[in-house]
Amino acid sequence: MSFEVPEDCRYLDSHEWVRRRDGTVRVGISEFAQDELGDVVFVELPAEGEHLTHPDQFGVIESIKAVSDLYTPVTGTVTATNDNLRDAPELVNEDPFGDGWMLEIEPDDHSTVEDLLSPAEYREQIE
Repeated sequence: MSFEVPEDCRYLDSHEWVRRRDGTVRVGISEFAQDELGDVVFVELPAEGEHLTHPDQFGVIESIKAVSDLYTPVTGTVTATNDNLRDAPELVNEDPFGDGWMLEIEPDDHSTVEDLLSPAEYREQIE
């Protein structure tokens, strides 16, 4: 099976993705990760304003199969969380790179995004 790996994202070994936005990065989990988890039933996210440190855990995702930790891709401050996931965690399964995003972070150092896996490197990892 072939999974979507958008070219405008960078990735962690633990299957989180990062997409640059205006001054922030948006974070979620990859199509591969949501497929491995199965139906997502709950997502626990940090509060806006919380300072996160890479590579620490930032939250938890729970599915019918497993509970998994979510890891911080870049050190920085949470500027937004996807409140829709509270009532509709299945958005992670339906649209992992779109409506299923999890949080936005204002990185302390924007260049650290480049240290993450490229789409080609991530594709190699999941094939």
